Amino acid sequence: MTAMNVLGTPLQACSFDPLTGFLRDGCCSADAQDRGTHLVCARVTQEFLDFSLARGNDLVTPRPAWRFAGLKPGDRWCLCALRWLEALEAGAAPPVVLEATNRLVLGILSLAQLRQHAHPGVAAP
Repeated sequence: MTAMNVLGTPLQACSFDPLTGFLRDGCCSADAQDRGTHLVCARVTQEFLDFSLARGNDLVTPRPAWRFAGLKPGDRWCLCALRWLEALEAGAAPPVVLEATNRLVLGILSLAQLRQHAHPGVAAP
């Protein structure tokens, strides 16, 4: 079955460089092992990266053993739905790529919240 995005169309890839997704397939897909629900495709900002680091989730430091070069502002990345919501409530939510955000997130976030923070335009992953 094809995964769908929050707009009701087939889920597009979020990013292949850096390679994202809980399944490391470039998409914000999930399986039963994904307790963080990495379903929100966002274009990260410095403000969000700082916010995440302050919350104990370092997305900036390279981790060669995990083939992770670290994120920089402008990178697209599959975020945990609750971390994005936490950032939203703190005024630090990064823009969302609706076409690459999994519709399963609608059990946690509203489409209105996501649309309000939609990234203007979609660039290739």
